[in-house]
Amino acid sequence: MASSSAQQKWRYKNKFVKSQLNIMARKNIHEYLDEIAETHGLRGKAEAVTFAVYLTIALQQQGDFNDEADRLHQIFTDSYHRDRDIYTP
Repeated sequence: MASSSAQQKWRYKNKFVKSQLNIMARKNIHEYLDEIAETHGLRGKAEAVTFAVYLTIALQQQGDFNDEADRLHQIFTDSYHRDRDIYTP
């Protein structure tokens, strides 16, 4: 973990463009993030989270004018809600 002075410096430098996200997640989620990062040539789990958000937003936007994208988004949403206990801490 970074020293408190290093953390404070990072916060001051990035206060208008970034915020730190610390979350608790099941071990399998961390493994999935590592796998996503490796598979897609990303720089680690943080970028894998960003990529997952990007994909979700893109699927939502495509769903506005593409019935197949909308159908897939609905399938993924429904299946996540059905199996939520597997993924959440």
